[in-house]
Formats: sequence, C-alpha cells, structure tokens
Amino acid sequence: MARWIDKLEQFAVDVILERRYGKRATVFRWFLSFLSFLYNPIVRLRVWLYKKRLLQSYELGCLVISVGNLTVGGTGKTPLVEKLAKELSTAGRKVAILSRGYKSVPPPLWERLIAKLKGSKEFSPRVVSDGEKIYLDPLHSGDEPYMLAKNLKGVAIITGKNRVKNGLWAIKNMNVDTLILDDGFQYLPLKERLDIVLIDREFPFGNRHLLPRGMLREPKDHLNRADLIFITKCDGSNLSSLKEELRKFNNHAPVIESIHKPKYLFHVLTREKEPLEYLKGLKVSAISGIAQPESFEKGLKKLGAEVVYTKYFADHHWFSEQEILRFMERSKARNAKAAITTEKDAVRIPTTKPFILPFYFLRVEIEMLQGKEAFQSILFDSISPRRKYRISYPRKRTVSNGLINSCFLTGRCEKTSNGF
Repeated sequence: MARWIDKLEQFAVDVILERRYGKRATVFRWFLSFLSFLYNPIVRLRVWLYKKRLLQSYELGCLVISVGNLTVGGTGKTPLVEKLAKELSTAGRKVAILSRGYKSVPPPLWERLIAKLKGSKEFSPRVVSDGEKIYLDPLHSGDEPYMLAKNLKGVAIITGKNRVKNGLWAIKNMNVDTLILDDGFQYLPLKERLDIVLIDREFPFGNRHLLPRGMLREPKDHLNRADLIFITKCDGSNLSSLKEELRKFNNHAPVIESIHKPKYLFHVLTREKEPLEYLKGLKVSAISGIAQPESFEKGLKKLGAEVVYTKYFADHHWFSEQEILRFMERSKARNAKAAITTEKDAVRIPTTKPFILPFYFLRVEIEMLQGKEAFQSILFDSISPRRKYRISYPRKRTVSNGLINSCFLTGRCEKTSNGF
C-alpha cells in the first residue's frame, strides 16, 4: 500500500512540475487548478481569522522561533534549524525543537491501548530526544527529527501536531526557555514569535501556483509575516531581481543570502569520515528521496564526481532492502565505485546487511554569505535579558463548588471566581 501511495505521489509531483504530458496529465492539471482556485480563499480566510483573533492563538512566555517557507519542501530548512539550535544552546539557552514528525509512524497499538487503560489525563508528547538520549527510531520519529537528534546534544526534539501542548510540556518538564518550530510558518496557534522564511534561489515560488496545482502553501503576499528572509542555495549570481520581487511582498525583513555547503562524507554503516576530495574524478551513483533531487546530483558534479547512475524516489520515501540492493547492482553494472545519498535519506536506509559498494551520505551545513550581521542582531536581541515574553496559556474550564477551575495544560491549576 505504501509503495502504491509513493508512486501516486510521484505521479502527482511530475504532473504539477509539468514533467508528464498527455491527455491524462493535462486533465489532472485542470482538476488541480480548480482545487487551487478553491484553496486560495480558504487559506486567506484562515490567516485573517488568526490575525483578527477570531481563532485562538497563544503565548508561552518564552522565545519562539519559527523556521519555514512558502512552498512545499526543498528549501533546506533542517540545516538552518540545526544551526539556530547550536548557536542558541552555545549562548546558554535551553532549546527544544518542535516538529510535526512528518510521515512518522504512530506508536504501536498495544502502547496506545495501555495508555488508555491507565486512564492517565497527563499530556505526554512524543519525545525523540531529551538532548542526552534518543528514545525513538527514525520510523517513529520521522527522518528530519531523528537526524536533528543525532546531530544536536543538549537540545530536546519533540514531535506532534499540537505544538502548543508540546511547547508547554517542554517548558514544564525540561525547563526550556527557547522553542524552535521546524516548518512552522503555517503554524499560527503560537504567536509573538520570530518568523524566519526560506526562499530557494532557483525556485523561489515553485511553479507560482498554489497547492495542489503548484508548490505554494500560501499566496506570495503572505510573505509579509516574515521577520527574516533567507535566500538559500546562492551561487554568487546577481539576486537583485529576486530581491526586488521579495520587496513587493515584504519591505521590512532583512534578506540573508546563504548557501548549503558540503562539508564531508560519512559512511552510512560505519560512520567513517571521508574528505570531499574523495569524490574528485570518482565514478559514483546517487540515490535520494527528497523534494529536489536534481540539486543534489548537481552538487555532486560540482564536487568533481562523475555521476554514472541516479535513482530518485518520492520525498521522505522509506527505502526497502530490495530497492537498495537493486540500486547497488545497477550502480555496479555502470562501473560506479561508490554510492552517495543525502544525510536525511541515510536515516531511512536499512542497514541490516552490508552493501556491495562503499555507501556514503553527504554532510551539508548552511553558511551565510551576506546579511549575517542583521541575522545576529535580531537573534541576540531576541535572547536579551531585557526582552520579556508574555504568557497566555490554553486552559480548560470546569466548574467546582461555584468556582471556575482554570487548569493549564502544564498540569498547574488554580481557582478563580472571575474566570481567567
């Protein structure tokens, strides 16, 4: 079933990006265009309702930083989330990253049944890592949260759809004073936050259509909510026209130019480290399940590798042993001397059996080329001791002895006679 869904997803992506032609693809594109026409007013209404406080949003009394984008995938959020967490942790902040855990598998049925039988009313999120120990595997945490947990010591990683509850739990149980929302631009129930939006230099607005016909999650003018704009994957080319377009939608946020810079190679099994020079003149194959696999292949070629075979899968695809074996056999048949994947893909590759070729993932980190001073100024202003953050917790109302119990999701309760 999962493989069939992956194939359907890949077909839809190919149609959206106009890689597929023919009557079936054309009719499907018309249908998606109609759905996008309906989606536009819905997403605008949702943002307006939060802006006018007709939908409830909350303040958790701590620094909240959202890292997100306007489009679906491919802008390189995870390296920036990792960099932010490291810098804030080094500055003495107690950081937790809140992620949806996209495409993660829920806990086993028996665990959920036991929790219900116990009748515990205490909220408990899915803790991937408490900063010291990793509690969930990639399948149950999601590939990106697990990757962050492997790379970040002293930073908690928590997954789940309700980030308000997760944030409150982290504040109470982990003494967290900083929350980073991974892919959080569209998560509006948390307010009073620093919004960082990433824009891909090559495909800043995808194909400029809204979902599901295109890759835009929101209309372009919603970029005005951003406090910082990162242009990613810069290559030194002139960005004046792109910046001019961005200024049409947001003329107050500093624009930072950045690059996702390859650092070294890690063996998927042994974690043996190799320098980038290893790739020069080497015949390699590439396998990935990411939003923009072409950029990964292009990056390998820039490092001097001769890419003789590539295999692409849908974003966040979970590889089977058979798929990896078939990929390795075809790579060897094309005389590849090593296979390369991305760091995010590496956590989704089964490692129970040895590979017939050396298999590495490429470690990439984000670096700022221009605008670093503006970024640091805003970031350190946010963590200044003079900065105070208001609190407006979500609460439950129950009536007891004529008084209202105001019970916070953190477990702290108080009685008041006039509500809250």
